[in-house]
Amino acid sequence: MRRFGLFLAGLLAGALIGSLVALLLAPMSGEQLREQARHQTEKVMTDIRSAVEEERKKLEAELEALKTGELEVK
Repeated sequence: MRRFGLFLAGLLAGALIGSLVALLLAPMSGEQLREQARHQTEKVMTDIRSAVEEERKKLEAELEALKTGELEVK
């Protein structure tokens, strides 16, 4: 679970830094820039949702394995 948290934090930090650099260096109008920022935000949120869903499925499978005795508690 800790690895997932670190992954999520790194993903968020990378997205934030990338967005700031794009804002500072972009040769676009304000409207174009806002549209691009909106698109990037939606993409990052989709990536985060996918990562969360994948981790949730893994944890549910592990819980089921614990319940059925297929996996031992460490």
